[in-house]
Amino acid sequence: MLRKIYFPLLFLAGLLISCNDGFEELNTDPNRPKEITPGVMLGQLQYKIINSTVNASRNFTHELMQVDAPRASAGGGGLHRYLVNPGTGVWTNFYTYLSDIQDIYVIADKLNENNYKAISLIYKSWSYSILTDLYGDVPYSQATKALEGNFKPTFDKQKDIYIQILKDLQTANNLLDDTKALTYGGDMLYHANALSGAKNHGILKWKKFCNSLRLRLLLRLSKKEGEINVKEQITSILADPTNNPVFTINSDEAIFRYPGTFPFFNPFYNARQVDWRDGNYFTKFFMDKMNLTNDPRRAVWSTQVKSDTEAIYRGIESGYPTTLEYAVGANSSYADGLKTLPQLGVMMTLAEVEFIKAELALKGFNTGSTPGQHYESGIAASMTQWGANVPAGFAKQPGLLFDANATEEKQLEQIMLQKYYAYFFVDYQSWFEKRRTGFPVLPRGSGIPVENIFPSRVPYPTYLQSLNPEALKTAIASMGGDNSNIKVWWEK
Repeated sequence: MLRKIYFPLLFLAGLLISCNDGFEELNTDPNRPKEITPGVMLGQLQYKIINSTVNASRNFTHELMQVDAPRASAGGGGLHRYLVNPGTGVWTNFYTYLSDIQDIYVIADKLNENNYKAISLIYKSWSYSILTDLYGDVPYSQATKALEGNFKPTFDKQKDIYIQILKDLQTANNLLDDTKALTYGGDMLYHANALSGAKNHGILKWKKFCNSLRLRLLLRLSKKEGEINVKEQITSILADPTNNPVFTINSDEAIFRYPGTFPFFNPFYNARQVDWRDGNYFTKFFMDKMNLTNDPRRAVWSTQVKSDTEAIYRGIESGYPTTLEYAVGANSSYADGLKTLPQLGVMMTLAEVEFIKAELALKGFNTGSTPGQHYESGIAASMTQWGANVPAGFAKQPGLLFDANATEEKQLEQIMLQKYYAYFFVDYQSWFEKRRTGFPVLPRGSGIPVENIFPSRVPYPTYLQSLNPEALKTAIASMGGDNSNIKVWWEK
């Protein structure tokens, strides 16, 4: 009897052992990475971080900078009336991304992958420049150290953050090696994953982005010459384009081009009409100036409306009285083509670099061209970026012709107005630059209360009062307050 029971049990055990043999191998997803590499993390980071900034430009900067305005705003609030709420979303998102950026750097360092280290430093510098320009003093030197037990980082002063950002960008420039491929792939911005011949042309573009970003940030610190050697660093970049290349053609631009395949869609891909364009319309300030010059970017950016039998581009007032409400569909809003446009993921463009050079030439730097030439090149570069044809003689017409005989301030105003248009969908940059230069001069709507001042920063997230109260209190005291009227270090 025992033998009758024993042998079936033995046979069953054998079956179980034989069935389990190779089970782990069969149950392994061949498409799932077996280890975390810089390449595994990079592409996802690039997609997520650009979605945040594209959304920020559409939902924050465009209203504040009178690109668009809400159709109705009866409650008396809104960015177009200069009311800025504490910036919870951008703070949370960017510090999450910065943790990923730090992980990429640490893993790349262990693997001795300098190109990935350089790319992580560029993303770190770009991200922190946005954070500190939004808030002022922010956690930097002690940030992203939760695994080391630091859950309450101190806030670094903006000056110290900028000094380190500029050092990191110089380090990144030196680390980038265009004779090597990205061993683990993953780059969705410049596709610097493989060599073409003996060169990695994508890595050269990363180098150009790195130095173009340095120029952006150095120009932002113009008022702080003496505290930081701004002129010396700008001159060194301009004087050595071989070692410090910047954008020179449109294909150099730092634009995340959405592939339009799952899951990498433009963030507005499935936006309903009511959310995409029925609630906001372009402003008169934004649209009327383009109408005067028949700007071809209108057809890419905006819808037309009927005026009698004519199709026209028409904007609304910004900062209007609370009693005013605009009719649905009666004014120009965002073109549906933008929802599927691959090149909406803008970080930095050739147009911006040309306008930076126009201003630098105006200030006496040797850029190789005149302010007017850079100005015209910037306009043309923006047209090309958006797929609009540049009409012959476009920049020579009244309203656009650069006046080299005007005062330096008037020339700067011309440059900054066109730079403003070139910043369409570029995170918060047009706001930062208005704070730096005062341009463009925006009309003040009659519905903006007299006590509302054009904002200079975003207040800290309210949740920091419970999560990191001591460090927050010290930062607020250092900044001189925590409202949107407080100027950050470079603006003072």
